[in-house]
This record gives sequence, C-alpha cells and structure tokens, in this order.
Amino acid sequence: MVFRLYNSLGVLCLFLGLSMTIWAQAPTSSAGRLPMSFAGETLSYEGKVSKLLMTVSVADLKFTASQADSSGDLLIKTEAISKGTLLKLFRYSFLQTYESTIDSHFRIIRTTKHDVQKDRVRDGDADFDYDQHRVTYVETDPKDPNRPPRRIASEIGPVMQDMVSAIYYLRTQPLSVGHGLEIQVSDSGLVYKVPVSVTLREQMKTVLGRVNCWRVEPQIFGTGRLIEQEGKMMIWFADDAKHTPVRAVIDSQYGKIEVKLRAVGK
Repeated sequence: MVFRLYNSLGVLCLFLGLSMTIWAQAPTSSAGRLPMSFAGETLSYEGKVSKLLMTVSVADLKFTASQADSSGDLLIKTEAISKGTLLKLFRYSFLQTYESTIDSHFRIIRTTKHDVQKDRVRDGDADFDYDQHRVTYVETDPKDPNRPPRRIASEIGPVMQDMVSAIYYLRTQPLSVGHGLEIQVSDSGLVYKVPVSVTLREQMKTVLGRVNCWRVEPQIFGTGRLIEQEGKMMIWFADDAKHTPVRAVIDSQYGKIEVKLRAVGK
C-alpha cells in the first residue's frame, strides 16, 4: 500500500509544479504570461496522506523557477522528499527531483529526473524535438551501469508539456467556472491527453490569507490515462495575478493525499 500511495503522491507532486492578494479583489487574467515571468519564484508545500482515521505528514515539496543559463528558457526545479511518519512507521523513503526546461513558446523542451525509492534508483532524460515531432526518453540505473538503458520514443504535437510545466501553463490561462481545455502531457516518453475543467470558485484560508480560488480538475484517472485506476484530482489556484497553486487533493482507493502551500519565496 505504501508504494502505491507514493506513486500517487509523485504524480500529485509533479502536477503542482507547480503573491499576496486581498479577498474580493477582482479576478486578474494572466493569459499571455511569458515563461520568464515566473523566474525567481519558489513555492514550498507539505504533503499528507489520510487512510482510515489516520492522517500523516509524508513529504516536503519545493518548486523553484529560474532562467536557464543565458537563454530565454525557463528552468523549473522540483523536489519531493519523504519525511515524518512515512519514514518512522513504514521505513519507506523516496526522493524525486525533476528539471523541466520550457522555451519562450511555453513548450517543454527537456525533462530530466532522478527517482529514488528506498534502494531503487533511476535517472531519466526526455528530449523534445518539435522539428521531428518526437519525444525520446532514456532511463538508466546509476547503480548498475551495465544494465541496458530503457528507451521510449513517441510522436508529439506542436505544443507539449511535462507533468510540471503543465501546471505552470495552466497558471497562464484565464480561469472561469465552466471553462475547459485539453493539455498534451508527456511522461517517461509516453504521451497523454489530459482534459482539464474549472468547476468552482470558492473562498479558502491559505498562507496568502483568505482568498478566492479556482478549483481545477485534471482528468488523470481512468483507462488510458496517467493513472489507470479510479480516483479524482483537484487543484486550487488563487485568484491572483499569478494563479498561485495553494492546495491539491487526490482521492483514490489507497487513501487521500493532500498538498498545501506553506511558503512563497523569491
């Protein structure tokens, strides 16, 4: 059960990839926002898992956006580290680090990841070639250099996202109840179409204060989707200039995972 909960948490962490505002402030559209407008932003979260009558803190999450070298690309570094009860009771640990590079057209052009689950370690690298309409993913085991790399290649469309850049892309969109869109997301060389809908505008208490938020529901559960099981995912974006992600929840047959914003830094 712990391993399955961790996999769901990993998906949630990477979808979060994800500015003080005053309650009752008029909605601010961020449509047309450029990738580099997020540079310098750091978002820190805490992840908890609820099962039966027990709720435990299981992970610290951080998303840091910066300029990639001297280019105009945006680099988002994502880190999820296990902690607390997950380590003490279940003796289970994990570390996930991602680097997502986004070009000026808000397309993912490269994803690198380092995934540690107890003694299992995997490194992955996905390169997106929009001229050849192809993503190529290579996964290696750094603990076993003689093991042949795992390679996956898939055809891609003109605009692709990975699991982190998708959240930042959503933050650029004008959100309103009933609004929907579809995002093409690539993970580990595979390509998924993810329908996304805005289902509610509600007031929430957050570290930013009491703010109005948009509840957004990406359809990641089901046959042929990112998670092939029953479940539901919801993300709340603050109705501020940057649509800051303040909370996310996954409900699945293995329990409820909740991630809340703890701090915003520069």
